[in-house]
Amino acid sequence: MKKRLVILLCVLLSFGAFAQKFDLAKTPPMGWNSWNKFGCKVNEKVVMKVADAMVSSGMQAAGYEYIVIDDCWQISRDKDGEIVVDKTRFPHGIKYLADYIHSKGLKFGIYTCAGTKTCAGRPGALGHEYQDARTYARWGVDYLKEDWCNTTTQDAKSSYTNMRDALFTAGRPIVLSLCEWGSNKPWEWAGPVGHLWRTTGDIRDSWDSMIHIVDLEKDLSKYAGPGHWNDPDMLEVGNGGMTIEEDKTHFSMWCMLAAPLMAGNDLENMSKETMGILTNANLIAVDQDSLGKQAICAREVAGYEIWIKPLVKEGKAVCLLNRSDEEKTVHIDFNYLLTENGDYWHKDKYELKDYYITDLWENIEAKMDKSGLSTVKIPPHSVKVYSFIKK
Repeated sequence: MKKRLVILLCVLLSFGAFAQKFDLAKTPPMGWNSWNKFGCKVNEKVVMKVADAMVSSGMQAAGYEYIVIDDCWQISRDKDGEIVVDKTRFPHGIKYLADYIHSKGLKFGIYTCAGTKTCAGRPGALGHEYQDARTYARWGVDYLKEDWCNTTTQDAKSSYTNMRDALFTAGRPIVLSLCEWGSNKPWEWAGPVGHLWRTTGDIRDSWDSMIHIVDLEKDLSKYAGPGHWNDPDMLEVGNGGMTIEEDKTHFSMWCMLAAPLMAGNDLENMSKETMGILTNANLIAVDQDSLGKQAICAREVAGYEIWIKPLVKEGKAVCLLNRSDEEKTVHIDFNYLLTENGDYWHKDKYELKDYYITDLWENIEAKMDKSGLSTVKIPPHSVKVYSFIKK
């Protein structure tokens, strides 16, 4: 009898943990991470200015809420094993910074690593998961990114599950971001472990890197959904390595992929063009759609692709991607786009007149003739994105 009660208690505790997990990240997390722009040069003043800029720029109003410090905030461990903050860069400590960010109506995130050391050689979490989780909860952490450097023979699922359990035990709701780089196919096992998981290696600020990552997402749509997201890495929008059109494509594809939108630029000094991309309400609505579906690539022809993302209430988003180096003139059959992705043979179910069709970057009604046909020119490395919303 006692054994049965113990088993029942374990089941109930497990269910409670899952319930806590699924209360978080119901849509892909949106925020900012320090690494892409500042790397190890991050410090207290930088983070506070970014928090200020997130509010004043309108990004907070657009849905961005997390301010995440990446690697290099920690410097050692003390005699009791407690993580020690780099006081030169963060003279007031991490709780002070978390409190400041919370005072802005934002949420605070921090970084650790599953191995003995972080990727920058700072102390990792291995063997200190429960101790660190209690510290993070005490500081007011809302989001934890856990990397995968210096892990040697560790099992990825077990290591990340250990941190998940430590966070649950600490008692504070904390989004867990698994930065395992996709090497152990986390999409196959991480759903009950974390809220998002990296599917690839690190993004670089270039078209080739970004579009390569898009290619790696093509077979992963079935693993994404509310509370558990494929993560193709942070945004490079505004960092200068891509053109404005390429940045628009980058942002569009992340939204189509229902990816976390973690900006990685200098929010305090960004251009109007970058601001316009990162706060495009139409595209953000696609990313944050509560159905939680990731787009699939429905067609690939000579550098031209059609991506389809189901939306709530029988809606959908369609992205026409010109990944080639030449402008493409595309003849669009909106009837076909509406019925694409497995429903073509049931096209009588769908009528264009029943939908509002919007060009999401132009923010205007899509232009077509009475038959539903249109011709558009798509510049190299650019996109056209449409939404079909039922009337």
